[in-house]
Amino acid sequence: MLTSLRGILFGMAINLQFFTSIPIKHELPMTRFYLSYALRTFPLLGLLQGVIYASILAALLCLTSFSTVSIALVLWLVLIVLSGGIHLDGFIDTSDAYFSYRDLGKRLEIMQDPRVGAFGVLAIVVFLGVRFVMLYEIITMANVWTYVLVILVPFFGKMLMGSYLQLLPTARDTGMAHFFKQGANQSFRVVYGAYVIIIGIVIGLLKMELLSSYIILVSCTLITGYIIAGKIKKHFGGISGDTLGASSEGMELVLWIVMWLLHFFVMA
Repeated sequence: MLTSLRGILFGMAINLQFFTSIPIKHELPMTRFYLSYALRTFPLLGLLQGVIYASILAALLCLTSFSTVSIALVLWLVLIVLSGGIHLDGFIDTSDAYFSYRDLGKRLEIMQDPRVGAFGVLAIVVFLGVRFVMLYEIITMANVWTYVLVILVPFFGKMLMGSYLQLLPTARDTGMAHFFKQGANQSFRVVYGAYVIIIGIVIGLLKMELLSSYIILVSCTLITGYIIAGKIKKHFGGISGDTLGASSEGMELVLWIVMWLLHFFVMA
């Protein structure tokens, strides 16, 4: 019991150190045991991020008289700052490589190039622009249940990353993806499934009508995740730190769009 608790705590600390701007300055054990717990707690990292987003949104809406545009801008910036921009960097590099339409070897070479190409710039401008509009639109229609859905977006984004690290091959024998894949363990299906079921039960107890929105988000995550996985294997030969970051950001954008549609057609 104590060993598992220690694994969870250190696994979360590893995730915070690698994937957020939250300062974790202690030297953490990076053995296979702790990496396995880091992978198992990826969705918990997403939940933590979601709680931070929802709390900031609630504070801005309830405690300030800021305009909707200003609130959307603050939340938009928080999404960037809290992640430290690491996933956006992966999105840029992956976009440069993907839209180059070169062979597999050249795509991997482009992703390792520290320079940013035109495709990466265009992709990130469009991506961030769409995300800002979605946040603004969602905030204009926000209700008490909006905060629950905000929490779920990074939860599913991090769950996707964890699933890919467990299931997909790596594109190269070095790098972040190869390092974290040492912790791969087939028990993740049970752990991730438990997360999804427990959250579903909690949502059902809070508001049964919201359960349909949750099921839609789960379904969109599965379908979109399957499509992205196919693209990664076909065009990059496997996962890398860049494609993981890009897939997480892309998944979250899809879910922000779905959340916007849910406010229109389900939660109106």
